[in-house]
Amino acid sequence: MNQSDACLTGSVAGTSSNLDAAVALFHSLSDSARLAIVRRLADGEARVVDLVGELGLAQSTVSAHVACLRDCGLVIGRPEGRQVFYSLTRPELLDLLASAETLLAATGNTVALCPTYGTRSRTGAPVDTEDTRR
Repeated sequence: MNQSDACLTGSVAGTSSNLDAAVALFHSLSDSARLAIVRRLADGEARVVDLVGELGLAQSTVSAHVACLRDCGLVIGRPEGRQVFYSLTRPELLDLLASAETLLAATGNTVALCPTYGTRSRTGAPVDTEDTRR
């Protein structure tokens, strides 16, 4: 499965199509590189070369993630000569990001400490269960 396919999967057997679409949306934003690209595009359009320089990612990585976001309908490209300027397709995505930031601020470190999806789960560091109960 390539990166573009990854943002279109995530369907769970027996769930409604609305739930499947929500899972696909959140999955498309669950990668740190894709989320960084979306956050950068929230400030205005950019070319892949701009994103490479600003985010410090490889060109192939940025291109693959922009393609995924484009395939998911979250990003659109505007060709200008030999260049393509990417931007967010929907202003509602900014509202979603703002809501996520509000939720993260309200819950403190609880999400970061999650043993399944938290920051420590990716590093292999043990999770302090005392911290997760607060």
